[in-house]
Amino acid sequence: MNKMVINHLEKLFITSDAATIIRETDVHHPAAKMIAQAAKMQENECGDGTNLLISMAGELMTQASGLIQMGLHPSEILIGFEKAAKKCHELLDSVDSYSSENLRDKVELTRLIKSTIASKQFGLEDFLSGLIAEAAIYTMPTTIQ
Repeated sequence: MNKMVINHLEKLFITSDAATIIRETDVHHPAAKMIAQAAKMQENECGDGTNLLISMAGELMTQASGLIQMGLHPSEILIGFEKAAKKCHELLDSVDSYSSENLRDKVELTRLIKSTIASKQFGLEDFLSGLIAEAAIYTMPTTIQ
């Protein structure tokens, strides 16, 4: 869904891109500024994923608010978040849905990238993933290090 954003210079934007909304919004609250900075860094590093980052940070803050109301100290919540992050990193290293021995095999490469394509072009993932796999194999160096 598109959103209408009017920035501090009275310029009108209509967008559904979370990065654009964050970039054009004038944020004053300290916690919101941290999330906005994280979203900007995510956009600069990866070019995508800002919406997930903002949603996840918002949910973590909501859960932390409930814990604070229950009487937990913010430092205890932070320790819990750090333990959860450590556990997530351990689990992510062991989780993969597909792996490939030969990235030059079109069938394997198509299977690897199909879900990523479906996240942006749902319904066209079969067609596009084959084309993208061919292009990737064509541009791939002969020796992968």
